Amino acid sequence: YRQPPRRTPQPARTPAEDMGKFIKAGRVVVLLQGRYAGKKAIVVKVFDDGSKARPFGHCLVAGVAQAPLKVTKRMSKKKITKRQRVKPFVKYVNYSHIMPTRYQVPAEVQPATLVTDQQMDSPDGRIEAKKYVKKLLQEKFLTPPPDKSGKPSKDVIYLRKKLRF
Repeated sequence: YRQPPRRTPQPARTPAEDMGKFIKAGRVVVLLQGRYAGKKAIVVKVFDDGSKARPFGHCLVAGVAQAPLKVTKRMSKKKITKRQRVKPFVKYVNYSHIMPTRYQVPAEVQPATLVTDQQMDSPDGRIEAKKYVKKLLQEKFLTPPPDKSGKPSKDVIYLRKKLRF
């Protein structure tokens, strides 16, 4: 009878270390908890190790609180512009309260420029950030940027649609 060779104990690894980091800026996520549960958002900035104010893994997201409605040819111009409005939101969210999707917004949207940490510190900054996000999302929803094959980007189209659940 031979004894197996002794192995040196390895330091315990957390599940987060085993997985690759896939929640990066530009990833489309679905919020699971709170006021915006079921709403889609774009990750703007990630804080894997947390911060002083929030000592847990979280991210800054910019999302769609109210998606644009369906438009038909028969509608007047005034009604069309009203139905194509987007209501945005900006928020810090705990990783455990978001579900990442397979979608990633095109690089030309530049998710890192949507909102900054300085804007999130003050109420005026948040309003300013929401206005910029609203303008950018409405523009991209009307004319989705083309993907590699030249068709409208599926990622932006997915973000535009209301989540059915």
